[in-house]
Amino acid sequence: MPSNIEIKARVNDINCLKQKASELSGTSGTIIKQEDTFFNCQHGRLKLRELEDFSELISYIRPDGAGPKQSVFQKYETKDAQQLKKTLMSALGTRGILKKTRHLYMVGQTRIHVDDVQGLGHFMELEVMLKEGQTAEEGQLIARTLMKQLDIYEENLISVAYIDLLLEKDANVN
Repeated sequence: MPSNIEIKARVNDINCLKQKASELSGTSGTIIKQEDTFFNCQHGRLKLRELEDFSELISYIRPDGAGPKQSVFQKYETKDAQQLKKTLMSALGTRGILKKTRHLYMVGQTRIHVDDVQGLGHFMELEVMLKEGQTAEEGQLIARTLMKQLDIYEENLISVAYIDLLLEKDANVN
């Protein structure tokens, strides 16, 4: 099963982070608009990610906790997101919907995401895509090295998924 090592962090200066990510990747990045519908499930998380050209159903298991952690996932690509969403909503119910604009930069085997999350603000993620035979420890070392290069500090790390932050915020507002 594919896996990665990832971190998530709050971002204070999004333009500075985009510049550093651009310098590391040698590109201006790719802008991706995403809408994620999270479904109730018993194990891990399940979301339908809708993009411009296609959609993906993504199941993943990742422990909550700050710092680099391993995520194991499965993806299923579809062109008929609406019917799949309708079926899953009927069977499982939804936890919530998250919308974001993502700037994607690739540095080696790592995806750097600089995210503007609707209702939450600015965040970033590192996803070190583990190669076959590569250990989680090797991926964590890559993540920590990039954290230093991007000036991402431990106190800015978040331990949960964006949807958890959004649901917590909504609960506190109501």
